[in-house]
Amino acid sequence: MEVKSSIFTATHGVMTAEVGVISGELELRTTCDANGALTLAITYVGADEWYTLPGEDYRLHDPRDHEVVHRILATVLERP
Repeated sequence: MEVKSSIFTATHGVMTAEVGVISGELELRTTCDANGALTLAITYVGADEWYTLPGEDYRLHDPRDHEVVHRILATVLERP
């Protein structure tokens, strides 16, 4: 299982399944297994509690795309 993590600032917020919109300095964590199953989690930097992004059953056709998908997500979530 491969884990990627990025810290970014969300000025307009990011929707979570559990608590709605969060904003500020956030950390995105994506995890991808050998079959391409992708999990997305987000937290405030330094916090212990992780939240999920809306949606379910994310899957990559090719697990080698994990790095690119992670970078795209972090970039999109950070944009103003």
